[in-house]
Amino acid sequence: MKPLLVIATRNAHKTDEIRAMLADSYEVHDLSSFPEAPPVEETGTTFLENATLKAVSASKCIPGIILADDSGIEVDALGGKPGVWSSSFGGEEGNHDKNNAFMISELKRVGADSSEKAAARFRCVMVLAKDGCVIAEFSGSVEGCMVTEKRGEGGFGYDPLFIPEGYDKTFAELPGDVKNSMSHRARALEKAVAWLASRS
Repeated sequence: MKPLLVIATRNAHKTDEIRAMLADSYEVHDLSSFPEAPPVEETGTTFLENATLKAVSASKCIPGIILADDSGIEVDALGGKPGVWSSSFGGEEGNHDKNNAFMISELKRVGADSSEKAAARFRCVMVLAKDGCVIAEFSGSVEGCMVTEKRGEGGFGYDPLFIPEGYDKTFAELPGDVKNSMSHRARALEKAVAWLASRS
């Protein structure tokens, strides 16, 4: 039997992305399989704080090891924003269209509409917890730049606006397996999986 890994999210896109990265080496479930897990208010001001809140909360009512992540995009020209507020940057939690539209308007407002001025990175922090306690934490990031016009149909979130370093296509234009091989989430997950393997 494949080992079980529970992701502390109800975001199906995130769960599918992590499941694809793990290439069937784990049986992956998320909180949609555990209705008893309470919702968590992400009150942290850092990715680590929010990931910890989610992992610890879920691990108190779900047996085994829980993985939670918090991630977002940091744009240098916007002083590192939106950061932990990436999913609500446009004013409505989880509305990708509004988030992208507001990002484009903010980039244009500060004159960051060329790659030289729009340096950015996706950052991810992952936390593993068990029985209400943190047992490990990992981070990953990918550098790149922003564009001010949505490009591509793949991915989700800010993927249509972000070109990773060394490429000329956005995450949304690149094949899913290419994105998943180098994304911020992939880099953090690689460390988490290596740690889990060392414990088995």
